[in-house]
Amino acid sequence: MKKFWTLSLACAVCLGCLSAPVLSAQEDTLDTSDGQEQIMHWEFTLEDVIVLAQSKSLAALVAKYSLISSYWQYRSYKAQFLPSLNLGADLGRYNRSIIALQDAETGETHYVQNDNMNNSLQLSIDQNIPWTGGTISLNTYLNRFDQFSPYGDKTWNSNPVNVYLEQPVFQYNRLKWEKKTEPRRYEMSKRKYLEDMEDISITATTFFFNVLRSQEDLRMARRRYDNTRQLYRIAQERFNIGAYTKDELLQMELQVLNAEIAIASSEVALKQAMLSLKSYLGMDDNTDVTLLLPSHAPDLVIDEEDAVERSLHNTSFSLNNELNLIEAEAAIAQAKSERGFSAMLTAQFGLTQTGDDFAASYRDPINQEIVGLSLNIPIVDWGMGKGRVQMARTQQEIIMTQVEQEIIDRRQDIYIRVVQFNAQSRQCDVSRKADEIAGERYALALQRFRNGTIGVLEMNTAQSERDEASAQYIEELANFWSYYYSLRKDTLYDYIYGKDLDAEFDKIIEN
Repeated sequence: MKKFWTLSLACAVCLGCLSAPVLSAQEDTLDTSDGQEQIMHWEFTLEDVIVLAQSKSLAALVAKYSLISSYWQYRSYKAQFLPSLNLGADLGRYNRSIIALQDAETGETHYVQNDNMNNSLQLSIDQNIPWTGGTISLNTYLNRFDQFSPYGDKTWNSNPVNVYLEQPVFQYNRLKWEKKTEPRRYEMSKRKYLEDMEDISITATTFFFNVLRSQEDLRMARRRYDNTRQLYRIAQERFNIGAYTKDELLQMELQVLNAEIAIASSEVALKQAMLSLKSYLGMDDNTDVTLLLPSHAPDLVIDEEDAVERSLHNTSFSLNNELNLIEAEAAIAQAKSERGFSAMLTAQFGLTQTGDDFAASYRDPINQEIVGLSLNIPIVDWGMGKGRVQMARTQQEIIMTQVEQEIIDRRQDIYIRVVQFNAQSRQCDVSRKADEIAGERYALALQRFRNGTIGVLEMNTAQSERDEASAQYIEELANFWSYYYSLRKDTLYDYIYGKDLDAEFDKIIEN
């Protein structure tokens, strides 16, 4: 079996339409003298087609960009645990209005004209605390207030250094649960990418054998036409000497016409299948492709229990189940936090000063301490909080039951498919032997027909059996490789080379 990366390079060179192409698969270059584009003829194996599909198809691009999207989502999650530098400004806040002022001694209210402008600037370093769900900030603050009317005044206020803490108490800690879910979610996206690549292999295999069937049908139709014409000439000779009846001669002539119709029909079917394959591989119409039938199916037997365990632990299946269970547990924690007592502790420590000018607002700053605790104690909620907790617990039970059932179904599905695959290898051997025997029998029947020892009916039977055996062999090979790549997807394991499937994720994301 050819190495995948060698084939990938060769295929990429082919599709790049370079002026001096490097030949990997068998290639014929048809040079035109009238200045038209060259037509490249390539012969591809199944491995060639899969490598092309995994690098050039639209499905491969979708899988790649899905992985990149998941990577940046994971990067955004990790950035929450790093300090952030933030600049805030409130500039040019101008206010001209009439406001009510109340005399502190008499209690009388007077309406006066107000005319002022407020400007402030704040620079802060903020850090989330994942263990507690709080936030701590180190910031500096400067404010200038200009009062234009009813009298002119200007005031500066500064907080040179200020530490601010905001800490929820008995509240849902989103960061704590994301530390459990997000790494698993990103790991699942990488496994999903590998599974998407195997999906592409399955689809490419389907297109490959669709073309191969059509290619073989056309070859058999042409061969049937040539043989039928030869047999028709023999029948004419026998008719001329009275050894054949008119009915038998007409039957042979009808077979010639049917064989000619079959060629035209097979040519159309091959073009349709080939266009579908080229479209999936992203190839243009100036590339002529012939597919090579796999010589045989590898002698491979997969252990059922090994495949089941790899399917349960190697793939995105296991991580998806873990995520569902963790999210169900998180939903219960959130419902509980929203049901009962909760509080918010805020604390601020630093320096502050005020003055008539900028320099004075930073001269001899004084200490500033602000501490507060806000509470939320639901007294009567008519069972709403309890109901939400019970709903979350019920949903958790449902998810646990579903996960258990999915594991049972997965085990059975993989086990049955491994049994089918192991049997398919034998089916391919039997079908190949049947194809060889049918070919030998047809050759003998053809010789006996020429000698006049058998009639048209026996000859037609031998020809039909040969065609059916050839088609059946291709069908069994298609089933073998479809089963194989399907099991690779569901175990993420290469049973031919004996290793786990992997990819250079860093290079994929960078490119």
